[in-house]
Amino acid sequence: MNFGLTEEQQMFRETVYKYAKNEIVDLCEEADLNAEFSTEIWQKLGAMGLLGLPFPEEYGGSGADVVTCCIAGEALGHAGVDSGHTLAMGAHTYLCTDTLYQHATEEQKMRYIPKLATGEWIGCMGLTEPGAGSDAASMQATAVKKGDRWILNGSKTFITNAPIADLCVVYATVDKSKKHGGISAFIVEKGFKGFSTGKPFHKMGVRASTTSEVFLEDCEVPEENVLGELGAGFAYAHQTLEWDRSALLAPYVGGMMFMIEESARYASEREQFGKPIKKFQAIQHKLADMKVTMEAARLAVYRVASLKDAGYPLNHLQASIAKAFVGDWGMKMASEAVQIFGGYGYIHEYPVERMLRDAKLAQIGGGTSEVQRLIISRLMAV
Repeated sequence: MNFGLTEEQQMFRETVYKYAKNEIVDLCEEADLNAEFSTEIWQKLGAMGLLGLPFPEEYGGSGADVVTCCIAGEALGHAGVDSGHTLAMGAHTYLCTDTLYQHATEEQKMRYIPKLATGEWIGCMGLTEPGAGSDAASMQATAVKKGDRWILNGSKTFITNAPIADLCVVYATVDKSKKHGGISAFIVEKGFKGFSTGKPFHKMGVRASTTSEVFLEDCEVPEENVLGELGAGFAYAHQTLEWDRSALLAPYVGGMMFMIEESARYASEREQFGKPIKKFQAIQHKLADMKVTMEAARLAVYRVASLKDAGYPLNHLQASIAKAFVGDWGMKMASEAVQIFGGYGYIHEYPVERMLRDAKLAQIGGGTSEVQRLIISRLMAV
């Protein structure tokens, strides 16, 4: 197993890191403070080609593999880009656009992916419901065929990018008696009759990511906007886990790198009792534990990405290990970073305050840490 990056990958990472550091990071603090999505940051991500990274050139992308997508996310987090905008990118590129790339007709791909790959359009995925989170098979949203259209009814919640999205991949059931076997996917444009979004939620963290409910009230979807096969929607949604456990986690790994550097720098500058606090063993141990956590998290995430690139089906055990580890230990690491900063870590002017608020989502979104442990326990060879 090769644990190193190629020279080309290292150059790409450095390019993304420097671009983010010079062009994006200074915009992040205000966006987070005001809980506002920055179209300027979005346009810069698009100009860098990061929004269409995994898609072929004919659709406006770069044809990058999964490891390279992880490298990009890691570099953004390492530079200090807020988790709100990296989450918006992940939901747009991996949960929405890649689902189109994997399952859409050629006509659908050419109609939508080029706009999404450049960031001209923003995409989202409508899966989670008020009563159906981790238990996606119990969704209540319905789709009924009437003439040449499908009529969708129901609601979705916690939908990243929903208030600003031009397109939403919506999941609804065409036959509740079939449970997950009745779930289908539909390509819904924001202008479709009966489609609307709620007021953006005021969130603890990832505040620059706009999140809201989606309402489907006799929403009319043309027959040509059915995505893939009827009844295959659950499998399509399940496939997004491959991204959720790799490229969507990579910015958190980069954020761990950022926290280590910021904490080490502060510990060198902050003096107490006549010497820098980095001279105290308690602080040294915290920094050492943070380094151990980051390295382990990075290996777990890139293992999932490497398996996907090699063509293996998703290894649910390794994927859940990566998700649980990054979520739980990332939260602990962010708390330790704030502890190193002391009182200064509790105020907004220092970035570790934001990192702590943002870290919590990794324990919840995309499958809670408790659900990951349930999956791990079921798949353990014991």
